[in-house]
Amino acid sequence: MNIAYWIVAGLLGLFYLYAGGVKVVRSRDGLRPMMAWVDSTPMPAVRAIGAIEVLGAIGLILPPLTGIAPWLALAAAIGFEALQIGATRVHLSRGDRRIALNLTLIVAGAVTIWLATTWL
Repeated sequence: MNIAYWIVAGLLGLFYLYAGGVKVVRSRDGLRPMMAWVDSTPMPAVRAIGAIEVLGAIGLILPPLTGIAPWLALAAAIGFEALQIGATRVHLSRGDRRIALNLTLIVAGAVTIWLATTWL
């Protein structure tokens, strides 16, 4: 279980660290080719989502690694589930049916939640 957690959480953490970092530092024009939804979303909200993703990625890795408040890994995984469910709803409400990545992240998040219970 421990090895499985580190594999899944590590991959999920890397994804969200990159995706969140991009949202924090790139301009709207730089984000548009990857994320069409940024046109109708205020940039402070995009930046906030990016910051949440970066902090969540840190929350998946650091607490279990250091042994300090390891329950935060579970909280981060639950937060990512909520984030992806919301993201899927946004895509579907705008007529965008390309949600395969969102669904993959929902499954990976669910597995991470299950595996993160080992820290409790």
